[in-house]
Amino acid sequence: MELDIRLASKEINEILWRTHKTISTAESCTSGKIASILTIAPGASAYFKGGVITYADEMKTAMLEIDADLIAEKTAVCEEVARGMVEGANRLFSTDYAVAATGFAGPGGPDAKTGIRVGTIWVAAGREGHILTRCLTDDEGRDHNILKASAAAVHLLLEILKADAADEDADADIATF
Repeated sequence: MELDIRLASKEINEILWRTHKTISTAESCTSGKIASILTIAPGASAYFKGGVITYADEMKTAMLEIDADLIAEKTAVCEEVARGMVEGANRLFSTDYAVAATGFAGPGGPDAKTGIRVGTIWVAAGREGHILTRCLTDDEGRDHNILKASAAAVHLLLEILKADAADEDADADIATF
């Protein structure tokens, strides 16, 4: 998995360099792992503006403007919060793209009333008007859960970057035709 993450990071680096786009992160259970992956390639300072670790729900509300009522109703471990974290990071850092993760990495987790299992992690990546999400549900131990969620988030970002770059290339071809 480590090689796969490094290759994805390198490809993200190349796309962001070529397109002159910027990125930020908003992380909870991954504790900065996604930001670390995105900045591993030399030259990341050209596109990586920053990241926040909003481990506590009140920080998701204060820093990323996630509605406290949404968190109270659905918990922080839901697709809507993951999407909101992407939107909030893009706003906070004035970036083109953002990546987010929220969930329970383990080994402990929420109390029994939520029904959400350890290993449930929502990841999201995107830009204004286009956010992809994915829910991971397997508990393979804290370290592996964090690594797996970080890899999933990076791959979501790569997917959206490739699609947007292809759209831009197609638009450029039409303009020169």
